Amino acid sequence: MTRLSHLKQRYWIEPQRSGFRLLSRIRFPDGIVMMGLAVIVGIGTALGAVVFVKLLRLMGDLTVAVEVAIGSIAGLFLVMGLGGLIVGYMINRWASEAKGHGVPEVMEAIGLRGGRIRPIVAVVKVIASAITIGVGGSAGREGPIVQVGSALGSSLGQVLDLSRERIITLVACGSAAGIAATFNAPIAGAIFALEVILGQFSVRYFGAVVISAVSASIVAQAFLGNRPAFNVPSYALNHLGEIPIYITLGVLSALWAVLFIRILYRIEGMFDHWHIPLAIKTTIGMLLTAAIALPLVERQVLGPGLEFIGESIAEDFGLELPLLFALLIFKLLATSFTLGSGNSGGVFAPSLFMGAILGAIVGTISNRLWPDVAINPGAYAIVGMASVFAGAARAPITAILIVFEMSSDYKLILPLMMSTVLATVLAEAIFPESIYTLKLKLKGVSLHRGRDNELLDSVLVNEIMRNNVPVMSPETTLGELSQQFAETHGHGFPVVDDDNNLRGVVTISDLERAWTDGVPHYDDAMHVIDIATPYEQLLFTFPDETMGQALERMGHRDLGRLPVVARENSRQFVGLIRRADIIRAYNLGLARRDVLRHRVERAKVEQEDAEFVDIVLDTGDAVVGKSLSEIATNLPRGCVLISVTRAGRVVIPHGQTVFLAGDHITAFVRKQDRAEYMQAFGIGSEA
Repeated sequence: MTRLSHLKQRYWIEPQRSGFRLLSRIRFPDGIVMMGLAVIVGIGTALGAVVFVKLLRLMGDLTVAVEVAIGSIAGLFLVMGLGGLIVGYMINRWASEAKGHGVPEVMEAIGLRGGRIRPIVAVVKVIASAITIGVGGSAGREGPIVQVGSALGSSLGQVLDLSRERIITLVACGSAAGIAATFNAPIAGAIFALEVILGQFSVRYFGAVVISAVSASIVAQAFLGNRPAFNVPSYALNHLGEIPIYITLGVLSALWAVLFIRILYRIEGMFDHWHIPLAIKTTIGMLLTAAIALPLVERQVLGPGLEFIGESIAEDFGLELPLLFALLIFKLLATSFTLGSGNSGGVFAPSLFMGAILGAIVGTISNRLWPDVAINPGAYAIVGMASVFAGAARAPITAILIVFEMSSDYKLILPLMMSTVLATVLAEAIFPESIYTLKLKLKGVSLHRGRDNELLDSVLVNEIMRNNVPVMSPETTLGELSQQFAETHGHGFPVVDDDNNLRGVVTISDLERAWTDGVPHYDDAMHVIDIATPYEQLLFTFPDETMGQALERMGHRDLGRLPVVARENSRQFVGLIRRADIIRAYNLGLARRDVLRHRVERAKVEQEDAEFVDIVLDTGDAVVGKSLSEIATNLPRGCVLISVTRAGRVVIPHGQTVFLAGDHITAFVRKQDRAEYMQAFGIGSEA
């Protein structure tokens, strides 16, 4: 072996059958390596943000030149229509993940694909979003940069052949760097990555995410200047009478955030059901956006609107109420048409825009009614800005910090925290999905209860439940019960009669309680049924429910076991679920998910022309009541069933999965096999 080969094998490159595994034997501590990679991701994301901003300016200058050449209105429609056409073609041709606002796709990649994002997504996202926003589309620039940073982190991790956990960490680093570079707010960027992208606060992610955000902010400042996206004046809580006004603003913010989510996805659903090329949809969406902006002299609803946010929060605020109401409604529609039709951009900036306008409306009205109390309408615009975003994204900490970081002032923090948290809680109560998670839920992916939520929902109770478990007769004496506890070392037994009917559950705590009340330890006068929790007070599950549902039910009362009863007769005892069974269910779900990921990745490599297809089963469809193994021979070669959404829960399909009416099925199918796939299911309607 040569000296060079020896050094490669020992320090840098480990030969593998599939190629070289980089960094697999690096001698530096793991934390140092990840910090270095986080810096690289942060710098790369910031440079991507710089390029993106330059492209935006270029597209803006081109738009102005066209409008000057052929007229303002004609130029606007021509440029926006042509921009939508190009964007739609690019997304459909090279990267469907670049459609819409991007953040849900990053969350999906982390939750289902171990953080793996195709590198082409970053390139297409930058160009498509620059065209969309540069020509006037109502969208934010933070979503594209977040997706670019995430794709960069993912690509770096894949090139170095890092583990799934490290790739996810680098994806989070890219997301944090994207927000930091966009708003010059590294703290908010780091919290955004943890609160929204990862959905958890963990020490193992925090250090790398912060380093990446700081690196991105430093590089962005070097190229774009040391200024935040907009300057926030230093406001304070002037009067205790403002508290009810801020509470009102929090309530209105929650309502508007939910309205924004519902309208955006209602319009997106409308466009998705049009059987026309995506390029035509995006063109129509941009033309509708242009039409909405025409009644406004300055067309303030076009583009991200960051400049106008600065006006609405300024100390010399003087906008009239009719204009504010028009801006609020028109911005909602413009953003929904731009992104709902499939164009590329983010929802962060539009949410801030609408929040600032809503806060300005509340502040202006309050100032006119109580001028000595609500002195500065701009202060309410700042709080509204954070509150609407928090209500839409369910990210109150990010919302609070981004305003606090941009203002560098603590005086308004109390009303800011109160209104933002109130908006988040109310929005969650009204509508459980955020503007990011709803897009995933419509695709059959549920992440809001945890990244591994789909694991337990992929396993049915009848696959895990224990059938042959010790049971107690209602007539068993307490002495016999005590002996059974001692012999079996169990902590609880179902109480079942001779007809196999569930009468209750008795636990060792019930027996100890009886002893505490003075019952002798070996009393043969009292029976199990006298101390057991009766059937009427029990929680139970059915064999065809998921383990996720069973676990949720057990959590309500912190139960150690859950009886399983027949669906057709809820008194008939069929089995038992114990806490230890949750681990078995988790491991089974994990194995199924890993197999599914492998199949999807293999299918993507082998079938570059494949696409995701969503269908909904109706009562009369041929496959209803049949298992996957029964219809497998009818499915096209290479077809991969991704998930089955049933009653709002996600099931990872396997051979024994039985299809039911109302099931929302997501599959990965070659485009030329789409008709054969639909025919195999006998589909009555398409999702």
